[in-house]
Amino acid sequence: MLQMGPGMRWLTVCTPEQPDLEITLTSIEDGMRFRNGAAEQMRELVKKGTFGFGVFECNDLNATYEELKAKGVVFKKPPTKEFYGYEALFIDDSGNWFSLGQKK
Repeated sequence: MLQMGPGMRWLTVCTPEQPDLEITLTSIEDGMRFRNGAAEQMRELVKKGTFGFGVFECNDLNATYEELKAKGVVFKKPPTKEFYGYEALFIDDSGNWFSLGQKK
């Protein structure tokens, strides 16, 4: 994790297949971005599931779901066919939720 000044820390990750696509992970802390209690308000929004999400796509949703589940990923919804596509929902240990969909 990089330290970039007071209150500014983040981690970027990418896959070998897409080195130009980075995902930025950051904590919600008081500091330069969040002042006067805004960090606590943001943490509450994340806990409620009203803020903090991401969307990922894979080639085989069932296989990826089983692989991630075996590694301990917590899913809120298993692979399900919806009117907009095929997806599963999972959460991280901070309460952020993510959609995992299958490419068409």
